[in-house]
Amino acid sequence: MKCEICGKSIATTFLEKLKGTFVKDTKGKLHPVCFECQKTLKDKAEILGKLR
Repeated sequence: MKCEICGKSIATTFLEKLKGTFVKDTKGKLHPVCFECQKTLKDKAEILGKLR
């Protein structure tokens, strides 16, 4: 799975969980975001503003 902000592949744990998070927009769609982008963009509004 790829990050929708930077386009890099998101790493997974040994249980196939993402090392990142999903952010839900106003329409209810889930967007995967990697750990690095999540660290730089602290607020949910900032993350939603940067989505492609």
